[in-house]
Amino acid sequence: MNKQQIYDYLRQENIWHEITEHEAVYNMAELSNIEVPYPEYDAKNLFVRDDKKRNYYLITVKGDKRVDLKEFRKSNNTRALSFASADDLMDIMGLIPGAVTPLGLLNDSECKVTLFLDNDFMDDSGLIGVHPNDNTATVWLKAKDLMKLIQKHGNTVNTVQIQATDKL
Repeated sequence: MNKQQIYDYLRQENIWHEITEHEAVYNMAELSNIEVPYPEYDAKNLFVRDDKKRNYYLITVKGDKRVDLKEFRKSNNTRALSFASADDLMDIMGLIPGAVTPLGLLNDSECKVTLFLDNDFMDDSGLIGVHPNDNTATVWLKAKDLMKLIQKHGNTVNTVQIQATDKL
């Protein structure tokens, strides 16, 4: 699904959402220079794989958090983790670096990626801001609705508490 197809799908599924169009951003630092309505709910997404290239994971946390992959591995019983390649990202989710988003899982035809969503998105308003498979916009929706869409597609979704760390 491309950006317009994501918008159409959200409407078709009657999912409440708001859209903020903006210039292309490739990382959280660039996003911080753009005025968005809910900056505290921006999501940062890490597309990782295990050392055997058998399991792929998307770790989605609030934008100000850093994730310690060794600690994440221990907490979630995975093999050693490293960032997946740009080729894997394109082959599995049809995305380019800088446009990684949980909505990319809707392009994962084999449902091989497991989403780990930080519990912090379940607090307060339950909002999350993610790219619509394109880094020129942010879609704001309820994290629970996002989880339902991804589960309906067939991917596994886990909500986990991810501790902030000083390490990436």
